Amino acid sequence: MTDQAVETNGARLSDGAGEDSRFLGRTRELKGLCADIERAGLDTLSGRKAPRARVLLIAGRPGSGRTALAEELVRQVADRYEDGVLRARLSEPDGTPVPVERAARELLTALDVAVPAGAAEDDLAQALREALAGRRTLMLLDDAADAEQVDALLPDSPQSLVVAVARGPLTGITDVRPCTLGGLDTKSAVELLSRHTGSVRITVDPRAAEGLVEECQAQPAALMLAGGWLAARPKAAVADLAKHLRAEGDETAGPLARVFRLAHASLPAPAARTLRLLCLAPAGLVDPHTASALAGCSVSSARATLDDFVALGLLHAVDSPLPQYEVPGCIQPMLKALAESQDRPAEIQLARARMLERTVRLLQSCRAITETDSAQAREKLLGMPRSLRFPSPRAAAEWLEVRRPALLASARLAVADGELDTLARRLMSQLVRAMVAHWGTQAAAADLYGVHGLVLDVAERRGLPREKAAALLNLGDLDVRTGRTAKALVRYRAALDAGREGNDPYATGRAMESVGGAHLELGDYDRAADWFGRALAQRLARDERTDAARLYGRIATAHTYAGRYGEAMRGWRAAVAGHRKEGDVAAHARALSELARVQEYAGRPEESLRTCQEAVEWARRAEDTRLQAALHLRLADTLEHLGDPTAARLHRGAAERMLGEELHEGDTQGSVPEQDPNACEIRSTSIED
Repeated sequence: MTDQAVETNGARLSDGAGEDSRFLGRTRELKGLCADIERAGLDTLSGRKAPRARVLLIAGRPGSGRTALAEELVRQVADRYEDGVLRARLSEPDGTPVPVERAARELLTALDVAVPAGAAEDDLAQALREALAGRRTLMLLDDAADAEQVDALLPDSPQSLVVAVARGPLTGITDVRPCTLGGLDTKSAVELLSRHTGSVRITVDPRAAEGLVEECQAQPAALMLAGGWLAARPKAAVADLAKHLRAEGDETAGPLARVFRLAHASLPAPAARTLRLLCLAPAGLVDPHTASALAGCSVSSARATLDDFVALGLLHAVDSPLPQYEVPGCIQPMLKALAESQDRPAEIQLARARMLERTVRLLQSCRAITETDSAQAREKLLGMPRSLRFPSPRAAAEWLEVRRPALLASARLAVADGELDTLARRLMSQLVRAMVAHWGTQAAAADLYGVHGLVLDVAERRGLPREKAAALLNLGDLDVRTGRTAKALVRYRAALDAGREGNDPYATGRAMESVGGAHLELGDYDRAADWFGRALAQRLARDERTDAARLYGRIATAHTYAGRYGEAMRGWRAAVAGHRKEGDVAAHARALSELARVQEYAGRPEESLRTCQEAVEWARRAEDTRLQAALHLRLADTLEHLGDPTAARLHRGAAERMLGEELHEGDTQGSVPEQDPNACEIRSTSIED
């Protein structure tokens, strides 16, 4: 988001290969915008200190070059803002306003500010203002739908500058400096044409070139399409194109619409169909796989077609490590209208389904390549076509990072469509698993929260209680992680109801345990112990001994917090016995450690000493160095309490040696981030993984 423009249909020229990107024209507008930056604001003139960043508005219709002008302004003044440039797009390709919550989250991510998953819009906007306070930042807000969007993202730092791009005025924001765009000046417009056609055709008939500029009303996007049309026909004269446009005869259509219709009509039928179907591309971002799935052709053929579209000015190549293209926002509505008029609804839906299926398979491949120790994953990878396989986990992670905006948009669009819910559920399941495999639960939490919310929407719409329960549990887990325990408790209770409705013992048991955990977090220890007891009864009835042993420990923890040490010791002894029967050495050691702690709280130091020594031996068998060190420290404290400082020093020295060795091993071997599988699962018995 911080490195590339979002809309480039303007007077910034590019031949598709990035060799020529010189900005043309708009000299007067640029001069006026730069002067507005230096001009005193209304607050300064009235003797008050400016409370917020200054806002410059560049207004114009899509295709007028408004974003190109904004980008050129940013390029010219960026060195004045030492804290960098931030960019965000505030409208979807179809014109739908982007929620402030999502835009603020993206800006905070660009600032490397950690944001709690599921945070409310007001909290995110406040976090953004706090992150930008005292900074000198330049912010480009492209394609703003209304003043409320811009106002919510404005920094509270007068030394910062916001450049907003919109169709019209932003009424409601004080002291906005507007710059309304019309067409390019004739000289710049003709030069723009000559970059595509070559100078010869312009030189031999300059009046025809000026006539074509007039026919296009000097609009940059229309001129670029016209130049692309002429570049594809070296023998055509400039006057021929002007004649074609006049022959259109539709006075109600603007110049961009007429040039676009001509460009579309001149394409071969397969290419024209591919172009129309690009209106389905999520977030307006296309890669060869997306185009291949939409058109039903090979990936190599799709990439060649996309490159042809770039040369014709119909697409923009995105500066990205992987091949990626953007559908210009100004032609997106026209593509959609053409698709609806020339393609049957069933064909459009089939193309959308192919695109979602391809995305699902790529996500499966992206995740499977991380499971290097799984024979099943390797077999699944080998069974996929070569074009869907990634050469390495690093390549898969890079693809996931580059395509992240499109993947999240794909999930949102699939759920909004409502007719492809089975594919949408598979897509979201694989998206979650791929994110967790490559980034970990904590790093991906913000995205996971949104995806789990979409899963909940589909589950409620389709009446799928098991998936509803899983989504509610996942959302509750993420709420707990970010301190919204009361909200999580509501979700866990709803998950319990859904689990019972769907006759899902796993979801029911986990929901009861989670309700207990939420009460424990809220300090209601009696209710926590009660809910853990309900979960324990279910586990015992199903003979799930490992989970039962763990629940004995959770009940004991609740009693410990409540100061009921006798009941807590009984609970931990039951947990110790359960883990011993199951042969779980590590859990056995941890339970003994907790039992020793409670015995110490209960005023039984001799018992605590014996239990702690036993726990040290089991921790040694489990090869849990950190637990051994913690137990040695506890032994030292207990021995000091019992009046044996010499033995206490020995145990404390042993703990220090163990911790030193573990830190050294961590430095030499690296560390693997811990992942919580419960926070990322999307379970569905009706969908094959």
